Amino acid sequence: MKRSFLLLLALFATTAASAQDWAKARIEKSPRHLEWVTVKHDGREVGCYVGYPEVKDKATAVLVIHEIFGLSDWARGVVDELAEAGYIAIAPDLLWGTGAKGGGTAELTSDQIGLKIRGLPADQITADLDAAAAYVTKLDACNGRLAVIGFCWGGTQSFRYATNNKSLKAAFVCYGTGPTDAAELARIACPVFGFYGGNDARVTSTTAKSAELMKAAGTNYQPTVYDGAGHGFMRAGEAPPPAADAEQKIRDSYAANKKARDAAWATVKDVLGTP
Repeated sequence: MKRSFLLLLALFATTAASAQDWAKARIEKSPRHLEWVTVKHDGREVGCYVGYPEVKDKATAVLVIHEIFGLSDWARGVVDELAEAGYIAIAPDLLWGTGAKGGGTAELTSDQIGLKIRGLPADQITADLDAAAAYVTKLDACNGRLAVIGFCWGGTQSFRYATNNKSLKAAFVCYGTGPTDAAELARIACPVFGFYGGNDARVTSTTAKSAELMKAAGTNYQPTVYDGAGHGFMRAGEAPPPAADAEQKIRDSYAANKKARDAAWATVKDVLGTP
């Protein structure tokens, strides 16, 4: 069973990574200022990818937490998309320091990434996110407001981070599961918006319990389930459409993922406000 899971994880990671040429092209063609910075805390360094919007006034910041595939080209593309929408975005590579040369995702093979990310200490993840949050909110171009968004594994971390940072204005959880400790949930001081695929029962089966616990804690949780969308629809719905001669179920799946992605992004922008 364990061997089969590891083989499936490796195959999934390889497929996801190899299918991101379009995401890399977005970054290379972006007219916005995108850069790598290094943040430090407790003797540790973390590489972060930052995107700046082309706006007149100071902007809200968004902390981006990557998928289980690490800080991929697609995750960096999310930074650019948020910058395009008018927000400063920062995405820490939470695998920093695990690479062959002390770096992160780019120095790891696809079969290493998922295994290493599952072994990251929770306290280190929180500290890395805190350091990235402190960096971006202190930028002269930032208005001091901060939200967090995460995808898959990062969605779970986004929910968890909301329990550890009372200064957040919003937390966006893209197909991630929520904490189950009532005391932790009671610490959340911002609204949590959950985006889930209707064909992702592994995750959507947990949302009723999250809603129950959040209600008991007196915190604001707004989950949305998109019919027909699968796990990872924020990435899958952005990929190039399937060929015209592809099977109907493939085209239907893509259409559902794209519709869900567009709706979720509209909510994110509505909550964050128009710059």
